[in-house]
Amino acid sequence: MASSNSFIITIFLIVAFSGINLSLGTRHLFQATTQPNLLNPTLLPPLPSIQTLPQGNNVPQLPIIPSLSQPITLPPFPSIPTIPTTLPTLPNFPSIPTTIPSIPFFSPPPSTTTSP
Repeated sequence: MASSNSFIITIFLIVAFSGINLSLGTRHLFQATTQPNLLNPTLLPPLPSIQTLPQGNNVPQLPIIPSLSQPITLPPFPSIPTIPTTLPTLPNFPSIPTTIPSIPFFSPPPSTTTSP
């Protein structure tokens, strides 16, 4: 915790001392009595004149869009294959045995006595 406090204080001091140079420069600018010489803005160059559009018979005609002499016949759309109404039969899978085979090593030994 103490190291983080000293780290925060160190950063605060660095920021405070880095601003001293800036504040001295602004104070110097505020105490200046003469205004700095600024360049006079130059005027923009004159705009070019707008050309006039042709009037009367001098206007060229628009091009004529050629028309088609006969209607174009499009090829027929491809046919979509039909969906079968009956589902195909599933293959026969062998059944999984539900009885666990006994392993002689893990089974208990047969009893030697018979109960009356």
